[in-house]
Amino acid sequence: MVEGLRFLWSATRGYRLQPWRSPYLRWRIETYTGKHAEEIVARDLFDLAMQDKAQFLRFLRWTGEIREYADESKPS
Repeated sequence: MVEGLRFLWSATRGYRLQPWRSPYLRWRIETYTGKHAEEIVARDLFDLAMQDKAQFLRFLRWTGEIREYADESKPS
């Protein structure tokens, strides 16, 4: 879960107090829901997090797995 929080921290750089304004998160939400990025507001982000909580947590776990895999493949 720490890796998931690390991802969110990176993805919201410059927009940590208003993550729905992050261009990266807007793009991710747009590709996932089909709603245009310019139309995304705070409520959309929170609704998505609540409605698709299991999928969201699975995604955060996956980011941790990918980071671990990448760290393992780095030459020491």
